[in-house]
This record gives sequence, C-alpha cells and structure tokens, in this order.
Amino acid sequence: MHSLRRAVLSDERDAAGSGGVADDEAGRRMVTGKKQAKKGAAAARKGKKARRKKELRPLDVLGDENDGDEDGGGGSESTESSAGGGGGGGERQREHPFVVTEPGEVARAKKNGLDYLFHLYEQCRVFLLQVQSIAKLSGHKAPTKVTNQVFRYAKKCGASYINKPKMRHYVHCYALHCLDEEASNALRRAYKARGENVGAWRQACYAPLVEIAARHGFDVDAVFAAHPRLAIWYVPTRLRQLCHQARGSQHAAAGLPPPPMF
Repeated sequence: MHSLRRAVLSDERDAAGSGGVADDEAGRRMVTGKKQAKKGAAAARKGKKARRKKELRPLDVLGDENDGDEDGGGGSESTESSAGGGGGGGERQREHPFVVTEPGEVARAKKNGLDYLFHLYEQCRVFLLQVQSIAKLSGHKAPTKVTNQVFRYAKKCGASYINKPKMRHYVHCYALHCLDEEASNALRRAYKARGENVGAWRQACYAPLVEIAARHGFDVDAVFAAHPRLAIWYVPTRLRQLCHQARGSQHAAAGLPPPPMF
C-alpha cells in the first residue's frame, strides 16, 4: 500500500515538473512572438519613410542654390580614391586612384589618368546645365555655380563617382589645364618622367596659377570669372591665400604697405 502511494506521488511530481517546463516554453514563445511583431512593425515604418523620401527626392535637386558653400581646396589626398561607381542610391564602390599621366595617355593597372580627371569637370558642367534647365522649368532660381545641388543631381543620375570633395580637391589643376594647357601638359610630362605621385603634381599646379593671377593684379576671382569653363567653379581658398601672400611679398619688395585682406 505504501509502495503504491509513493509511486502515485512520484508520477504527480513528474507531471507537475513537465507541465512547468511546458509553461516556460509557452512563455518564451509568447515573448519571441512579441519581439518579432515589433521588428516587423519597425521594418514597415522604415519602408514607409524610405518610400516618402523617394517621392520627395526630385525636390532635393532644386534646393537652395547657394548650398555649395565656397569651400577651397578642401579634402585630403584620400580623395584620390574617393568612392564612386554604382547607381544613385546604391552602395558606393571604391574608385580607382589617380596617377600622373601624359596628355592622351591611358592609365593602366586599374588606375585613372589625368585626362579622365579633367573629363569629370566637363561632365559637371553638363550636369549644371541640366539642373539649370530643370530649375527654370519649375520656376525655381537656377544655380550659377557647381553647388551641392549639382552633386546630388549627378548622384541621382548614377554618376556617384562625381563627388564634392574630389572635384574641389583638384579644381585648381583643372584651372591650369583651362588657362594654360601648354604649361599644364609640360608639368604632367615632367612629373610623369620623374615618377612623382599625383599629390606632388597637384601641389605643383599652384605656382603657375599664382603667376597667371599676378598678370591680372593677383585678382584670381576675376581670372576664374573671365573663363567660361572656370566661372562655374569656386576659387579654392588655398589658391586665394597664395595669391594674397605673393601680392604681399611684391608690395614689401617695392616698399609699399601690405595689401588689404580679401
């Protein structure tokens, strides 16, 4: 009799234990289900926001025409391998770095040459013209220079390899190419022959530009404004500073008071 009672009690304990485990598992499933439901709702909200952003995107192109602040040579040497390629909203791909090439030379081994670099500035001019046309059709004020609007528009068109840091970084090199192509080509050949990197060539492009500005009273802004392909670009701050220093040195040598700041 006692043995039978002990067996019954043991069975009851086992049943209670297994019931407890089942309850725990059910509780865990409920918590997991709630978490998944929350995640699903958050994903749906994100999807709605993304769709709304996409619908509003065309208006971004016609934002404030002055949003491309006058920023000088900004950017670091890392812009040589700035992100690029790929479509408008997609993940950026690493662009091949620039190397010093002679005029007409095609860069090899997954590199980009200087002819390609200068071609990007011509592309920017085309994108600016397109942004201006869109702005006029929409009754908005059209930008007169390559601003953030133009870079956004270029990215929207799939040209994400055209970006502000890189284009501002080399704009003075493009300026030399436009103002004195012969001097620009000679510099390219010399630096290619010496095996110099693109950073050294970039720095060397400043001196000839200061000399050009000197022939116009060091008014580098006027030099840019007078050239149809340069008028759409902001003068790099570094170039303006170098022109001011050169003018100051010239005044000091002539015994004149220093020129006023910009």
